[in-house]
Amino acid sequence: MFSLVVQMQVRPGKREQFLAGMSANAEASVRDEPGCLRFDVSAVEGDENRFLLYELYTDAEAFEAHKRAAHFAHWRTIAGEVVAEQVNTPGALLVSHAAEGTR
Repeated sequence: MFSLVVQMQVRPGKREQFLAGMSANAEASVRDEPGCLRFDVSAVEGDENRFLLYELYTDAEAFEAHKRAAHFAHWRTIAGEVVAEQVNTPGALLVSHAAEGTR
């Protein structure tokens, strides 16, 4: 499986616009892309404008399909306005443990 960790710094005053656009992108990715298995958005404690994303795809081809999706293109327009800095770290999922859905 293809994984991606993204660190984003959002411009001051753009947090709500970022969250609205990113939430729509994440929801559409999981809902509309068969190859997108997970799309989490987390805030960094102590910095209201820094976020971490964790995305999981069946393979690199599914991630490439994600980048061609209409909702991703819409997100990229928003990102141009709100994101000050971004670091992408691609990888491969090796081990996974989850309690969600079991409680």
